[in-house]
Amino acid sequence: MVLLIESLILCALFTLPIIIASKNPITMIHDYPPAIIEKVRELGLIDETQTRKSKKSIIKKSFAAILFVFLLAAAVRYANGADSFGKGFFYAYILWTIVNWYDVIFMDIIWFCHDKRYIIPGTEGMKEYKDYMFHIKGGFIGMLYGLPVALIVGTIVAVLN
Repeated sequence: MVLLIESLILCALFTLPIIIASKNPITMIHDYPPAIIEKVRELGLIDETQTRKSKKSIIKKSFAAILFVFLLAAAVRYANGADSFGKGFFYAYILWTIVNWYDVIFMDIIWFCHDKRYIIPGTEGMKEYKDYMFHIKGGFIGMLYGLPVALIVGTIVAVLN
């Protein structure tokens, strides 16, 4: 039951910034498929500093990951009662994976791929907006990113004990 409640809270916390950013989809351009990013760049709506590999994007995602690590560490230590590296790692990775696939299935495939608010003017009709495989592949990559996060959380839990 605790895991379910934590999952719902983390998914809600993950959704909030997306809702805020949906007012201007270009603020999330680094999460769009490459063909759309390239078209938006050709239209002059973004420059090289607004890509997935830009310093700004990496810093923003790193900050979010660090914040998420501490949220996860607190959740698994105090809510789940994890008292060892293994339990901390396990709970953190399970929570990461739940939020990751929530992002892929609900946020990306169901919402992003079908909501006109995310279509950037000048890119209407691009088939990449409904490229489900782009998001699914990203989900598997996200699972890999979850491993070092879970390792760090497991370490934090072990140190706290």
